Amino acid sequence: MAFAAATTGKRPVEPAAEPCCSDPSRASCSSRCAASSPKRQAASSSSTLPPQVPTLATTSSTNYGRVDAEDETNPSLPEGLPDHWARHRLVGASNRPLDTIQGNSASQQQQQQHGASRMGPPSQSVSPLVALPSELVDGILSHLSAYDLATVSATCRALHKHAASDFHWHRCVQQNVPGQAVAGPGPCASYRDLYAAHDRLWFLPKHKIWFCDQDLTGKLVVVRYDQRRGCIEGYQLLAVSNRTTLEHWPADHQVIIHGFEPRVRLHLDKPVLQFRVQDGLEDRGFGSRPGANRCADEIPMVLEDRMGGMFSNFLLTRPLAAEAAEASLATSYPYGNIWPPPTIPARHRVSGSRSGHGVVDPSPGDRPRSRREVSDQAFRIRQWMEMVGTPAPPGLMGQAGGFAGMVQVLTGLGSTAGLGAGPAAAHPGGATGIPVHIGEEAITYSTLDPVLYTPTPTKPWRGIWVGDYSGHGCEFLLINQPDDAPVTDVELGLVRRGRETDGEWEQRRLDGRVYRGRLEAIKLTGDPNVPRGEYTFVAEDLGPAGYVGVATDAPFVGARVVQSKGHVAATGFVSDKYIESQLLLISPNRLAQYWVGFGHISFFERVRLDDFIVP
Repeated sequence: MAFAAATTGKRPVEPAAEPCCSDPSRASCSSRCAASSPKRQAASSSSTLPPQVPTLATTSSTNYGRVDAEDETNPSLPEGLPDHWARHRLVGASNRPLDTIQGNSASQQQQQQHGASRMGPPSQSVSPLVALPSELVDGILSHLSAYDLATVSATCRALHKHAASDFHWHRCVQQNVPGQAVAGPGPCASYRDLYAAHDRLWFLPKHKIWFCDQDLTGKLVVVRYDQRRGCIEGYQLLAVSNRTTLEHWPADHQVIIHGFEPRVRLHLDKPVLQFRVQDGLEDRGFGSRPGANRCADEIPMVLEDRMGGMFSNFLLTRPLAAEAAEASLATSYPYGNIWPPPTIPARHRVSGSRSGHGVVDPSPGDRPRSRREVSDQAFRIRQWMEMVGTPAPPGLMGQAGGFAGMVQVLTGLGSTAGLGAGPAAAHPGGATGIPVHIGEEAITYSTLDPVLYTPTPTKPWRGIWVGDYSGHGCEFLLINQPDDAPVTDVELGLVRRGRETDGEWEQRRLDGRVYRGRLEAIKLTGDPNVPRGEYTFVAEDLGPAGYVGVATDAPFVGARVVQSKGHVAATGFVSDKYIESQLLLISPNRLAQYWVGFGHISFFERVRLDDFIVP
């Protein structure tokens, strides 16, 4: 047999339509940051592309004991599960509140600003606050956000002296830099100057992990702060397997076990986003132009590895209204192009873009007009290649990037001679020297609430994982274990035995709460068959309802085995369905998935995210 069975301070009310066009410090800084900072030495100068790793002989049909999963004609052979497992009756979605997560990491700035609207008109008398001892004033100001500190500093000289103190601005910087103690302001003269230089961007290293909707594969990015250079930078997280052995399972010689020893690294040669201190200070009059808005305007990024003609701009986003997001969640893939997709719990969602369709100019409703409208859970990057002095083939301006975009560009170049007037014909780059945008795309990134990937004693498998997908290589997953309703020992059927020690009884009580509830594996990066943001497998119940047994055969001796459902599809996420599979709970840091119909077992390992957030 296969198995043997914070309190905030008050401040003046912010107008509802106040443009985000003023410096966060309100008053001019007493000193400026260094004009330039030493450049980081590139980790490797050999290539600007992600490393290409051979997949060994994983494309051979001998890698599968029963059905070759890499043959496009074969995914239909394993028997599909009943229709209720079909796509977009999202498993358990009806039992979860939409876009709500309980936790301490919710957006506090919006709560503070809405709370300020209850304030009455300012009193004409001198505030007793300034008469308090300095220690009490600093204690009160220590509860304020950076925006409120800047507001307080503009009220009077006495409070300006307190609010401009580096004691408070060091705290504001440190709150957005997890995993390391900030020891200095880097190239800046003060922490206040440092915070002002990266105003609007501190949420990036604070949430540290970001995943995107680019094509079907997506991308996982870690954003961190380099305090030596005062730089915020984000790099793609990549993984390759050091072990590519194949062996037959002793319990069933028709089943192949794929060896898996992943090596996870940041692709330091090619930053996805990068903001230096001087970039935030060099406005060059752009912010003072008519109609300027610091929240809605794009922020150019000067990447260290940028080749000639390649450009990237950073855009802040605005959350979708709950009604609009809910309507999109009710549709089928791609869910109205919102991000993140409905499989991933989120505080709010934003408009995304469909792979293969350029989004050159998002609608005004997608762009925030004031600070209170800015999402700290998502952002966009618009990137393109620019050519000067070359006639623009009609239809190429604004084409999407990535694989789909390159196909469109090549198609357009091949048929230029036969095309008539079009959007680019009105602005021919060859005749006037106007730059032509080729391969333009807008990529939307979203973060994950720490509650989703932080393990607990009763939810030990929560986290970011990397899995083996054979010919597709390594892919990153979010393993989510939704919270269960509290239960008593009696409801779990637990009764203390007569000779059971206290330690044995407590362990059995803990096991009863660990092995219950649902486990979802959601792709953060995908492949041409099952894309990012979709379930890859689901175990409906880790408890008695899904229990299969305890494995007694090597190399899984002692692992608990539960029923699961594996998600498969043809290329392009066509004809997707769930098939029978089993999940082996080897340890809190390692899992295995037995794809019954395909006759192979693949492994998954936890990614230690904190290993990558300190430069």
